[in-house]
Amino acid sequence: ALYCSTGVNMGGSGALAFWIQEVINAVSGNLDRRGGALVGRGILDFPKLAKSSLTKPVRSRIGDFAAVNDVLPGAILPDEILTPGPGQIRSLFVTGGNPLITMAGAARLREAFEQLELLVVTDIFLNETASLAHYVLPATAPFERPDLPFVFPLMLGLQAQPYLQATDRVVAPPGEALDEATIYLELAKASGLPLFGSRVVQAAMVGLQRLLGRRHPSGLREVPQETLLSALLRIAGEGSFAKLLRSPHGRARPDHAGGDFLGQRVLTDDGKVALAPSELLAEAADLEARFETERRDAHGLRLITKRFVKTHNSWTHNAPEYLRGEGDTNYLYMNPDDAKARGLAEGDLADVTSGTDVVRIPVKLLPDLMPGSVALPHGWGHQHARGLSVASRTHGVNVNLLAADGPEAVERVSGMARMTAIPVEVAPAEGAREPTSWSGRPAAAGR
Repeated sequence: ALYCSTGVNMGGSGALAFWIQEVINAVSGNLDRRGGALVGRGILDFPKLAKSSLTKPVRSRIGDFAAVNDVLPGAILPDEILTPGPGQIRSLFVTGGNPLITMAGAARLREAFEQLELLVVTDIFLNETASLAHYVLPATAPFERPDLPFVFPLMLGLQAQPYLQATDRVVAPPGEALDEATIYLELAKASGLPLFGSRVVQAAMVGLQRLLGRRHPSGLREVPQETLLSALLRIAGEGSFAKLLRSPHGRARPDHAGGDFLGQRVLTDDGKVALAPSELLAEAADLEARFETERRDAHGLRLITKRFVKTHNSWTHNAPEYLRGEGDTNYLYMNPDDAKARGLAEGDLADVTSGTDVVRIPVKLLPDLMPGSVALPHGWGHQHARGLSVASRTHGVNVNLLAADGPEAVERVSGMARMTAIPVEVAPAEGAREPTSWSGRPAAAGR
């Protein structure tokens, strides 16, 4: 079987590449077969739920993109905020995310956020995005609430070894911190708009809050998390939250055996896998032209994604233990031959230029890296995070300054921005590094 993940999916033709891979798996008999490509089963049938509840005929104002699972492309958000007219986004709520670090077109996104009339962030850190917010609502951290750990893999059937585990609250939340369910229920009540657009759901949540909710130091009653989690588990046929807690190490769920997807869980109207959907066929019409463009530009460099082994995405850089030694920055990884051809050696400063922006970063040589590719780990660039006392003193750059935003930069089928295989030029730096800038360059340097 063939397998690819974010490395291919975030490229300029990610949906086509993934589609072709799965077609090969299907026609070779490697779909829904142990040892081949398996379609996991979560504790709830989330794909079926999404098709019935999250598939709506919504189109974006900018670019006319279709919503996927009730979500529009993040790369058009700056334009949705900055472009005047009916439907212009003027307020934004961000929950547990840091889009200024994780989304394409970081510089334009920052400009857009600064023009919002209202930016509200719910998080456990005062990160880059929260530093621009008009209001920051402190949420509970995992040790401060009952939980089903790693809930997304659990719901979507993405666990390599399926299991189910419950964890209880270890310490009380500090200060004004509240769980997200309580925060959003209170916001819904204050705004007069029912939660999830349903007055029935709103009434049920308010009833649980009044009858079973713990009194918070602020005087609010919290939504009882244990009750919500128990309801989820009972719907899934997994018993109660209290019963699951009595198995402190969790319990195994049935392994991914294969043979339970084809003919049973395919969500097309006729129950068959569509190997040639019209949207992808249309997208493939100019594939030859794209290939010729890539071949013509093959002499250039392509920026690919990379993880730094001691950190995770954008949120572990505030722990001093992770950042000792050379861990206070990310690096541009280059094949030694590519570096030599551009007059660069280990430790030299380089300017990395895309069609969008420039970052200045030290070089590390990596012989295992394929010639023609350079790699820059993501999740850095915390210099503007007012609440991260350690991370704000690190010197890494925000790689997503180099990724383009806007409707022309979005793949039509998936709505995904191009965040890997980005054409770049690399040259010796034209000046010193500016450690207080998330681009590594002085603010006056511009593009």
